[in-house]
This record gives sequence, C-alpha cells and structure tokens, in this order.
Amino acid sequence: MDKIGKLIIELGVIFIIIGVLFVLFDRVPLFRLPGDIVIRKEHFTLYIPIVTSIVLSILLTIILNIIFRNR
Repeated sequence: MDKIGKLIIELGVIFIIIGVLFVLFDRVPLFRLPGDIVIRKEHFTLYIPIVTSIVLSILLTIILNIIFRNR
C-alpha cells in the first residue's frame, strides 16, 4: 500500500504541473516557437510542432528524472 500511495502522490504532482502549464499557455508562446512548421492554404492548415515537441520532451525528461531519481 505504501508504494501505491507514493505513486498516486507523484501522479498528482505531475497533473498539477501539467495544469499549471495549461494555465500559462496564453503567456508562454509554447506552440508558436521558431522551427515549428505551419502550412496554411485556403481551407487547410497543417501544423507540425517540431521544436515544441523537443522542448516538451526535455522538460518532461528533467521532471521525471527528478521525481524518480529519489527512489
């Protein structure tokens, strides 16, 4: 039961961090970074967030390493 409790707390912390990021999306140009590809046609828009994906991957890697390294 102790491990399940710790896992629930860690998931809660992750959800809080994700929630804060969603609140800050308006202030942080996360999905408008240079290097993201946007192709706009008359009735079609294609968005490929390459740099955004790399930044999110790095941030999540750092956060998860901090959380799971303390075990």
